[in-house]
Amino acid sequence: MMEAAASEASAEATPAAAARPATGERVFMEKLLNQLSEKLKKAYGERLVSIVLYGSAAVGDRDQKFSDFNVLCVLSQISRHELADSEEIFRWWREQGNPAPLLLSEREVQTCTDCFAMEFHDIKAQHSVLYGKDVILDLAVDDSFYRAQVEHELRAKLLRLRQKASGMLSDKDLLRRLLADSLSTFCVLFRHGLILSGVEAKMKKREILEQAQQAFGIDPLPFQKLLDLREERIKPRELDPVLLLDSYLKEISVVIDAVDRIAK
Repeated sequence: MMEAAASEASAEATPAAAARPATGERVFMEKLLNQLSEKLKKAYGERLVSIVLYGSAAVGDRDQKFSDFNVLCVLSQISRHELADSEEIFRWWREQGNPAPLLLSEREVQTCTDCFAMEFHDIKAQHSVLYGKDVILDLAVDDSFYRAQVEHELRAKLLRLRQKASGMLSDKDLLRRLLADSLSTFCVLFRHGLILSGVEAKMKKREILEQAQQAFGIDPLPFQKLLDLREERIKPRELDPVLLLDSYLKEISVVIDAVDRIAK
């Protein structure tokens, strides 16, 4: 989640060309994504409309330990035959530590933006076409349920975080990992809260937290500490997750309250 790619991209389009991670990471990204693209092209042939990279890798904000590659695969049709053709590829992709690509038909891309407004806003804002045409560039996102989706996701993720944390308070290593893993999700949701509030939201996590401090009055410190941990600026023993938990949960609730107050 870079400027939108051209409406047509060649099969040799360079992944995430506008996002410039370190050289070693960029080489790794390109190799792995090219492998995936070749496998998908071979499996689907003319049924393959587009392969789109989105998420932190597309914006150059990917953390090797905490982030994965998010890929949208658009086909002309989807039946059990297409699912069968993807089985080995998706298994291989998951073995690389990534979620299975999203499989959508071209028609579904055009008709489901009201249900997935958040996701399509993110994909439109920052994506890279790995193969085929850019089905996202001129896509109109239906915001009918956008605010409700953002609030629902914030509340659902907070509830889930509480559930998981309640079983980990006696194990600081597990709790620390839980909080660090959850950070990306909440930064994405904060970004959508900012958009709903009329803010031209940034894409990178530290920038989002700065904007959320200005717009919602949150204390960014618990989030910044987790970013420092993820980026290895501090060592795990320097962050007590039990002490951090209260402030982390509190500031998430501040954003939820702000989104709840936005005109329905």
